Amino acid sequence: MKKVVDITEILKIVPHRYPFLLIDKIVDIEENKSVTAIKNVTFNENFFQGHFPSQPVMPGVLILEALAQTGAAVILASDEYKGKLAFFAGADKIRFRRIVVPGDVLELKCEILKIRSGFGKAAGVAKVNGEIACEAEILFAIK
Repeated sequence: MKKVVDITEILKIVPHRYPFLLIDKIVDIEENKSVTAIKNVTFNENFFQGHFPSQPVMPGVLILEALAQTGAAVILASDEYKGKLAFFAGADKIRFRRIVVPGDVLELKCEILKIRSGFGKAAGVAKVNGEIACEAEILFAIK
């Protein structure tokens, strides 16, 4: 089932705020299973001032953070975890495959692999125009 979640609803689900909220819209979410979110990458992002001034590139760690926020959103949207925090506890199998620049639309997909005993694991993929920019397994601590 496709369910679009706009920014006002995202702000009710995840604790992140400007300038560190890295998802703009959720375009599909299935409770405790999967989520697809969008990050519109603009030249106005504060990190582009220093990374890199002559050739702006979105830092890989922020792409990974955007994936983690996307995964946290699908966990925290469920009734069981509503009002809790999903901390980014680690990442495995991280691969960066292309750079992300201003004007790109980052499509962020996370599929929950498991959740139990206050911990979760998700498979995440970030794409631009169907091309993989980053993929990783994201680990969460849910408190």
